[in-house]
Parts: sequence; C-alpha cells; structure tokens
Amino acid sequence: MLLTITATHRPATDLGFLLHKHPGRFQSYDLSFGEAHVFYPEASDDRCAACLLLDVDPVGLVRGKGTDGGGGALLAQYVNDRPYAASSFLSVAISQVLGSALGGRCKDRPDLASTPIPLEARIDVLPVRGGERFLRAVFEPLGYAVVAERHPLDERFPEWGESPYFSVTIAGEATLSDLLTHLYVLIPVFDGQKHYFVGEDELEKLLARGSGWLASHPEKDEIARRYLKFRPSLYRQALARLVQEEQPTEADAQGEERPADRAEDALERPLSLNDQRLGAVLAAIRASGARRVLDLGCGEGKLLRELLKDRQFEEVVGMDVPIRSLETARDRLRLDRMPERQAARIKLIHGSLIYRDRRLEGFDAAAVVEVVEHLDPPRLSAFERAVFEFARPLTVVLTTPNREYNVRWENVGADRLRHPDHRFEWTRQEFRAWAERVAVSHGYTVRFLPVGPVDEAVGPPTQMAVFERGE
Repeated sequence: MLLTITATHRPATDLGFLLHKHPGRFQSYDLSFGEAHVFYPEASDDRCAACLLLDVDPVGLVRGKGTDGGGGALLAQYVNDRPYAASSFLSVAISQVLGSALGGRCKDRPDLASTPIPLEARIDVLPVRGGERFLRAVFEPLGYAVVAERHPLDERFPEWGESPYFSVTIAGEATLSDLLTHLYVLIPVFDGQKHYFVGEDELEKLLARGSGWLASHPEKDEIARRYLKFRPSLYRQALARLVQEEQPTEADAQGEERPADRAEDALERPLSLNDQRLGAVLAAIRASGARRVLDLGCGEGKLLRELLKDRQFEEVVGMDVPIRSLETARDRLRLDRMPERQAARIKLIHGSLIYRDRRLEGFDAAAVVEVVEHLDPPRLSAFERAVFEFARPLTVVLTTPNREYNVRWENVGADRLRHPDHRFEWTRQEFRAWAERVAVSHGYTVRFLPVGPVDEAVGPPTQMAVFERGE
C-alpha cells in the first residue's frame, strides 16, 4: 500500500523538514506487520513528493495463530487484500513513522508546521465501503477536493463489474498535521476493518485525534460507528462526548448570557448597535431580491425572527455549531406554536462554517453576522471555501467589528478585543484587503458599508461587506 504526500508551496522541499525525513535518503523501518519505507520520487523548490510504502507480510501476521473457522477461514487469512489495500496498518505506520509530523512538531520550521499550505495526498488503493458518495461525504466537508478512480474487479472480465477499490487523491490547504490526522482517523473508516482489538483505548484515540473537527462533521455518526467497529457501547459513548464537545458553557446551555457577552452588549447598547447591525443586514438582503436566505452562525435567532416577518423571504435556514444555540433559537422563535404555513418557511440545521455542506447550496443570499472574528485565523481559508466556493449564494452580507473604533470605548482601548472569544479583529484596511481578495478569488464583486455612527478618525464601530456573485 502506498501513500504519497505532495507539497507545492515554495520551497516545496520544506516538506522534508515537516516530515522529519530527508529528501535525499531512502529510509526503512521495521514494524510488527512488515516494513515501511519512506522515499522522495520528486524534490524541487516547486514540487516535492514523499512516499510512505508499506510492505506487509501476510504470512507473518497469521503464523502461529489458530483458527476455529474451518478451512475457508484459514484460507482467508492468507488470501486477502491486507498487503495491498490501505487499512489500519497504514494508520499505524503514519503514527509510528511520521509521528512528529502527525503531532505538528517541527523544530526547524515551527511556523510552517502550524500554517495551512497547499497539500495533496494520494492513496493507492483504498477500499471504500459505501462507494464514491461516502468518500466525498467524508473528505469534502473537511475542505478537500476529491478525485477518485474506481478499479474494476478484473480488467479481463468487465462483466464482473467494479470493485470497492479506489485510487484516491485529496487536495486542499491544510497543515500537514491536520492532513495526517484526517488520514489516520478516516482510512480505517473506509476499510471497515482493524487488525487489532477495539476497546476503550480506541474510543479515547478517536476523541483525541478528532478534537476540533469531528464533532461538527456532518458524517460524525457514521465515522464513529465504523471507527469503533460498530460496537454499540463505544459508539454511544463517542457520540455523547462529541455532542458535549459542541455544547457551550452552562450559562449558554440555559439560554443565559455569559459575563463576556453582557460586557460586549453593555459597550454597544448606548449606540443601539445590534439593532442597527440587524437592520443594515436585513436591508441589504431585501435589496438583493433574495427569496431563499441563510443565516450562518444564527445564534439565538434574532436575525431569523426579523427575516420571518418579511413575506419576501420564502425559505429561511439558520445554521450554527452548538446544539444548545439552535434549541434556544427554536424556543425564542416559538417554532412549536407557529402556524403550519409559517413554520414551513424556516428550518434550523446543525453544521459548521469551515466544512463543505451541500445543504447550503442553491440559496439566494447568506448572512454572516459577527461570526468570522470567532474563527481561528488558520481556519479562515476553510471558511472562505465553504461559503464562497461551495455554497456560493448569489449575495453574501458579512459584518465584523472595526478594531480601530475600540479606542472610543474606555474599557477596551487600542490593545484589547471587544470579546474574549474573538480570535482577531480587523482594521478597515485589513477587512477591505481580505474581502477584495476573497471576491476576486471566487467570482464576486464587493462593496463596503458602515454600520453605526461614523467617527471621522476611526470609522464606524461595525464594518459590513456585501458580496454579489457575477453571472
């Protein structure tokens, strides 16, 4: 079985530092099930490819082991796809041979190890139980472009049909650690088998390696079920803990505001800034002529409530990550008491803005209100692709704080952010540069509007961009 990882950033040979494997050397490692070899078929400043080749010894795997399944079971131990098809053996090799890269450690290039770069991984071959649809459903929400080549059972006998084996290439911008982590977890999910006992240790391993991405993955149920070999007790524990990971603090779960939220509201209340922000967003969406609208990061549903009041909007969908936020929105909108025709216009869905989600495609407009500043900067590229490349609404209305205005609040100042959960706040110039780059990259035009009172020196407290897709 063969895994090939290719980097195209310059200099691409930095991949050798990230993998802790020198491009000029052929290296071999003894593993319990055979040998692993690492080599570079290509290494230049423009493109560098590293291969992890596993030479599995199928006879050694079963030598000395008894069988209670009769002759057929004994034969199956020797005649199988274990030496050739990617499986849990490859995950173990990634962990043992590329462990430092998997953990995101790189002494020589620490900044690069934590920076998303263009990467491509090719797996020859991957047994996919569930076919290409499942393959795409697993990798595409993680931000990868997928190319899958299915192989026939036997080229000499086409009437036998296609096999479950694919040559799979995934490509996208990610840290090497994230890419290897996704492969480590997901390869056994496609294969549906593991060569070792699955117990509590595997549950903890899944939760540890899935931290930060699995809880909000649309296929997390099936991923957990397959990874844990359909063991009901482990699977139920995994899902319960994944749901818990998504939940906010206890105050949020009860529909209450956190102290930090109250502090931000106290800053903005004298300006009626939240009302002005919602009014500006609503006006921009209404002016676009949209009839089907997304509220991405809908929170407790304030914008949803305003959208529902306007009969122009025939379909309104609110999406957020925390389940409790969606429950609070449902309660505050009183969906259970709403007339049937009114309730048919609105839908609340669980999902994340950093993964591709086909449920978001085909809408006229999307609102992203005070959301991007809560994303870690390395995840912005995934957000951009999820919204502007994959969902591609005709209009996107996005608001975010103007950091320059913070000096007008005594309790904030120039060196602090407005909310402890903000990962960053843009100046007007930074926001304009980001928005214009996104627009050009994805075929949109963009215009900028102030929200709130405009200070001659530092601008408005909130800045808004309206993206419109070119036809």
